Amino acid sequence: MSSVTILVDVQNIYYTSREAFQRNFDYNAFWRQVTAGRTVLKAIAYAIDRGDEKQRQFQHILRAIGFEVKLKPFIQRADGSAKGDWDVGITLDAMEYGQHSDVLVLASGDGDFALLAERLIEKYHTEVEVYGVPSLTAQGLVNAASRFIPIGADLLLTPT
Repeated sequence: MSSVTILVDVQNIYYTSREAFQRNFDYNAFWRQVTAGRTVLKAIAYAIDRGDEKQRQFQHILRAIGFEVKLKPFIQRADGSAKGDWDVGITLDAMEYGQHSDVLVLASGDGDFALLAERLIEKYHTEVEVYGVPSLTAQGLVNAASRFIPIGADLLLTPT
């Protein structure tokens, strides 16, 4: 059995799935797919904490699935813009855990992770599987990954 580390950029997956499909990502289906025949070394979901009850319930669901949930506070700037990305945290964890994994699964379409994917492949010979919404995933990340898996209907919740 191969070993896997799973890292999810929750905000990126949420917004790209909503924009492209007007549907939410199915974390249970994703978990079943990425863990099939693999030993999970680490699974982390990176999210922004706005402190509302619906978000807390979602975070409990992620934990029940098997994810460690890392939170950053939502920061609203004086000019109205918002801050709250996890790029550095995801990168640090990918370098720490990815070197001990046969496969690193990254759920994000953020092109900033292309260099990370290249480094994990070159330096540690870790396969990097990227899950992203095809129309909203940076081409550089798709090209850098060992394998790109498009998020489609099989990884989306049925509209209610």
